[in-house]
Amino acid sequence: MRNAALVLGIIGGLLALFVGFFSYGYTEFVDQYGEIEGLAEQVDRVGLIRTVSFLSPLLAIAGGAMAKIRALWGGVLMLISAGAMFYAFDFNVFTMFPIGFTVLGGLLAIAAGKPDEPKAHF
Repeated sequence: MRNAALVLGIIGGLLALFVGFFSYGYTEFVDQYGEIEGLAEQVDRVGLIRTVSFLSPLLAIAGGAMAKIRALWGGVLMLISAGAMFYAFDFNVFTMFPIGFTVLGGLLAIAAGKPDEPKAHF
């Protein structure tokens, strides 16, 4: 279960990279060249889109990488990543696979039967 969470988190994070590149680039393009009526108009929450475009893939990939050893932490990071993508970008044809992979990876990591190794948190 942890291996599946690892793979799903990393794949979901890599797909989220593409969504993040496009979203961040789109907001920069509209800022640089201005709006084109009916074709390219600026989004309402530019700061939120740019922040989530950067952080969400990082959280998904880091959560996937952590899922093997620290499943609870990795699962929480993947679920935060998926929630941020859903909040910022909604659920559409471009975000359905990154959100789906990271949610499933997060749930599998949290549901992993073997408890985490007893180590200090810090």
